[in-house]
Amino acid sequence: MATSTYRPRLVDAARRFGWLLAHGLYRVRVLHADRMPRSGAVVAVSNHVGFVDGPLVFIFAPRPLRFLVKRSYFSSAWGLLLRATGQIPIHQNSADRAALATAREVLAGGGGVGIFPEGTRGAGAVETAQQGAAWLAQQTGALLVPVAVLGTAGTGEKDSWPKLRSQVRLVIGEAFALSESPGIPGRERLRLATEELRKRLAAHVAAAQEETGLLLPDQSPRS
Repeated sequence: MATSTYRPRLVDAARRFGWLLAHGLYRVRVLHADRMPRSGAVVAVSNHVGFVDGPLVFIFAPRPLRFLVKRSYFSSAWGLLLRATGQIPIHQNSADRAALATAREVLAGGGGVGIFPEGTRGAGAVETAQQGAAWLAQQTGALLVPVAVLGTAGTGEKDSWPKLRSQVRLVIGEAFALSESPGIPGRERLRLATEELRKRLAAHVAAAQEETGLLLPDQSPRS
């Protein structure tokens, strides 16, 4: 069973090394970093287009985040680094209570968690969302911070790597709390919260595209 041991010094070193490496490969900029609270419980939610989205958000987020990561990756060559930097293994195709419990403990201690609500790489427009991020926010009162990742897939090439020296942008959105839903049963309240999160993140991704001029792969201009 994959477990994670959080080592803050190693996290800081990994983020510094990753910053240098990423800037050598791509032209990366983070916009509106001041929007992410630097203390207190936060759940950063991001769209997901390319292979490098997770590493880039881990490296460039304004504060350290512990991500929910597909469990099979912990058995790969990256497993040691994932465990040492405190990433949280999760089964994607089922409600992984152990993973969510670990993430809830991180938030209860005032930490930050990173989640890709779409669950897997796709078009990146956030047309669907899984319930884990909303559930964690409901359980802990954590603020949600939308993050738009743009430029991490080749133009018109979903699931490809970004070209060397291409523009990559991480656009941080305004933190928000989920709406109160008094008197609504738990399952329906979670469904409504998940849809609220999805709409907020989708709107942020659309606004980030307009701000940066970078489009999602499926929205790239056709010749």
